[in-house]
Amino acid sequence: MWVRVGGGMESVPDHVRHGPADLQFPPPGENLEALVLNGRLVGWAEQGGLRAARQAAETGQRLAHDQRDYLLGRLGHKLRSSVLALQESARQAAFGRPEMLEGLFEQVQEVGRRAAGLEAAAIEPKDSARGVVIGAVLNLAMPSAQRDLPPDAAVVGSEPVLVEAFTRLGEWLAGDSLRVVAEPMGEWWKIRATVVGTRRPLTVPELGEPLIRLIVDMQLDGWLDASRPDGADVYLPAYRPR
Repeated sequence: MWVRVGGGMESVPDHVRHGPADLQFPPPGENLEALVLNGRLVGWAEQGGLRAARQAAETGQRLAHDQRDYLLGRLGHKLRSSVLALQESARQAAFGRPEMLEGLFEQVQEVGRRAAGLEAAAIEPKDSARGVVIGAVLNLAMPSAQRDLPPDAAVVGSEPVLVEAFTRLGEWLAGDSLRVVAEPMGEWWKIRATVVGTRRPLTVPELGEPLIRLIVDMQLDGWLDASRPDGADVYLPAYRPR
């Protein structure tokens, strides 16, 4: 069985990812039937029906909660570690080692970055989803990126969450330069971000792909494909003006 987790699919029990979740893009396998519940695609299985659809929906929600709880635990652990390191440096600086003051600012910055990452993963978005132009998001999130975007490229989502997602995507794909292109794919927009040059790894890996995946998949109901070594593809629900 494949179950919907956010805007993508995940196999049970193998936990292989596939996406985006769309009737036009079935996962690998033969004789799979789409599982639809209240008009929403919730999975694929060899045998369909209402019971299978409910099971897929429940399993998908449980997997989403488990993944979110695991990431929150990891980010919380990293935040506590940086706070303890900051406390120890401040203690030593106050008791006879003034040279420790030089590193305090960077440690404070690191605490702030980790706290912001934990907040982004923990807070449930309050802004309602609406049509948002991708170019406007990139103006705020990736102002220096080279872009090739159709003028009608717009997605359904919360604008602050979209800016958060693409800002973190740019930080994760940090290199000499970044190029972003977008193309329509059925009911989705595929935004392809490609980095040029050597990527600079993040101090906390959880603030990269794991956090971006949570924001894109769970909060924006999209799908993150990070399989390319030179970048990542983000699938987001397309906005169709009435």
